[in-house]
Amino acid sequence: MTIELNKEARQEAIASIERYFRENMDEPIGNIAAGALLGFFLEEIGPAIYNKAVTDVQERLQARVMELDIEVHEDEFQYWRKYDKARGRK
Repeated sequence: MTIELNKEARQEAIASIERYFRENMDEPIGNIAAGALLGFFLEEIGPAIYNKAVTDVQERLQARVMELDIEVHEDEFQYWRKYDKARGRK
């Protein structure tokens, strides 16, 4: 699966890379080079981050599914119990 950013996110990421180089490296990086570096990161490192996120979501969903019976449980055969209680019977 190819990881892609929408146009706005891509532009912001490139600007962030350019700023990082300006503030932390000896030489600035140009727009085209920053875009190429971003492409490399998305292709090389992006899948590892994506897979970790998928694993995290699966774990959370499995935990929620395991609690589902508690959250939506309904007691069975309650009609007569309610009926007797309303009439003062046990």
